[in-house]
This record gives sequence, C-alpha cells and structure tokens, in this order.
Amino acid sequence: MDTDDLSREAYKGIFIEAEKLTHDLTLHYGLLSSDCKNETEYLDKAAKLTRKILQVDDFELEDLFWGNPPDKKMLILTCKKILENIEKVKTIPIEKRKFDF
Repeated sequence: MDTDDLSREAYKGIFIEAEKLTHDLTLHYGLLSSDCKNETEYLDKAAKLTRKILQVDDFELEDLFWGNPPDKKMLILTCKKILENIEKVKTIPIEKRKFDF
C-alpha cells in the first residue's frame, strides 16, 4: 500500500507527529507502508517499529538516523505519542475514518 491509502487519522497520528521531531523518523514510517496490505496491518507494524525504536541504544540510534540522531528524550516522547495515537486510531471503526481516496 501507499501512504496515500492511510486514513487522515492514521496519517496525522503517525506522520505528522514524527515530522515534528525529524524528517528522518517520518521516512522510516513511510518505508514501512510498502510492505502492508491495508491500514490495520500498517498500524500494527508501525506500533511494532515504534516499540523497537524505544529500545535502541545510542549506537543504534546513530545508524537509524543516518548519523544525525534527534535528542533522545524528545524521541522517546514522540514515540510514546505515536503509540498513543495508533491506539486512538484503532478505536475508530474503519468505516468512520476519513480517507482522501
């Protein structure tokens, strides 16, 4: 699937939140979408990715962010907010979510 196939709620909750911190984080979530069949699968994989990011050490952060890691405290706050947003989106029935296409 493409990121354009996500609901506005999912897009805002993940991409807009990630972009507030760094575009590099947004890229990771964008790349993830190509391996997904639908939004439900995407949300599950995005949550898994976010939990993995929360567990990386400083060395892995360097690699993850191509040598330009964000402030770790801000990254943790952002990841927690993204996880919270994912859970909120999951509570909205798919037919009630807003899609552009």
